[in-house]
Amino acid sequence: MKNTITQERPKKTITENEIVKEKKVPIVAKKVVVPFILITSLFALWGFANDITNPMVSAFKKILELDNFQASLVQLAFYGGYGTMALPAAIFIKKYSYKKGVLLGLGLYAIGSLLFYPAAVYQEYYFFLTALYILTFGLAFLETTANPYILAMGDPRTATQRLNLAQAFNPIGALSGLFVAQTFVLGALQSDDVDFSTLTLEAKAAIKTADLLVIRDPYVALGCFVLIFFAVIACANMPENSHKNDTAVWVSIKRLFKKERFVGGVVAQTFYVGAQIMCWTYIYQYAETLGINNQTAVYYAMSSLGVFLIGRWLCTYLLKFINSGKLLSILALAAIICTLGTIFIHGIWGLYSLVAISFCMSLMFPTIYGIALEGLGEDTKYGSAFLVMAIVGGAIMPSLQGVILDVGGPGYEDIRILGVPEVNISFVLPLVCFVVVAIFGYRSIKYKL
Repeated sequence: MKNTITQERPKKTITENEIVKEKKVPIVAKKVVVPFILITSLFALWGFANDITNPMVSAFKKILELDNFQASLVQLAFYGGYGTMALPAAIFIKKYSYKKGVLLGLGLYAIGSLLFYPAAVYQEYYFFLTALYILTFGLAFLETTANPYILAMGDPRTATQRLNLAQAFNPIGALSGLFVAQTFVLGALQSDDVDFSTLTLEAKAAIKTADLLVIRDPYVALGCFVLIFFAVIACANMPENSHKNDTAVWVSIKRLFKKERFVGGVVAQTFYVGAQIMCWTYIYQYAETLGINNQTAVYYAMSSLGVFLIGRWLCTYLLKFINSGKLLSILALAAIICTLGTIFIHGIWGLYSLVAISFCMSLMFPTIYGIALEGLGEDTKYGSAFLVMAIVGGAIMPSLQGVILDVGGPGYEDIRILGVPEVNISFVLPLVCFVVVAIFGYRSIKYKL
């Protein structure tokens, strides 16, 4: 007995020392602090682009006298870039390096932003759409590159903490984008305060020119800033890929699509992103039916982002105690209830219900992401690219919602369906999306997808 006790003590001491050492592993090592800060800044950069663009659907509709479907093409162009470029981005960084992937992404981001200058000169809507499409080629490269790059910048034991720290800066960019949209764009648009049908052709043309310049300037300024950031990254000493996987692309893809959990995750992510973009894009149209102008509606958009952030922190804590699939299902069911309130409550409480949906959406993207990538091993990077491609749901769903809004005419309450305006009924699309997410969450628990 004494010998047994004597032998066990050293093992216990070693285990305790290992725990102490593990606690001392830094989230970000000193040697990569500067690269970490630079790459983390990218999260804010694409958050800015996302949230300055959402109000542009309503802005372009008024300036260029578009119907709702035509205006929704802003989101089709913006999020369509993700679907087009995410997989090529993954292949590019596999062949070259993270740094080159970031530089190419920043270059495309800057080009797309600067194209707003000639677009405003020619006053062609499809020129603006092309600029947005190219801009998001860059965002697809940045998102596909930055996430695994941050994970690789240090000890694997602190990788998740490192990524969560970097992602915390995304909402800062998003709030900045909304602030710029409200202060320098929506508040300065003349078309928001006039009835074009009462104006002469000359007066209408003058307002159109002035308002397109208002939209142009923030994007051109953003493009110039991105070029400066490009130069900083190019001159910085950045860590390279620690290892490269030579697995053939198509061999990896075939393996991925044989995994039910992964395929279900891509489908769920597509519908989730579609729901998110619809709720954050059409909050302006919903508010307008209540007599709230776009500049004031931004406060409700900011509130949505605020409860989204609160929900993310709270639900991240809850994940310590609740299975991720179960929590995803609970959030999806809560989103369904809030969406029903958005549809059938016509008034300010319907708008509050729409804001509350953001709390329910808070943890959906990373939770679906984590469940889908679980156990993929060497195929994880390509799997990650497909989940970034799933952001294309944000391109498709808002356009379909625009079609619903055009049923009775270009307005948002031309007809009533089930006693509520068509803008309310259009939120049946996010409702369907949340049902898909709830099913994925339930199946991930019950059937161990």
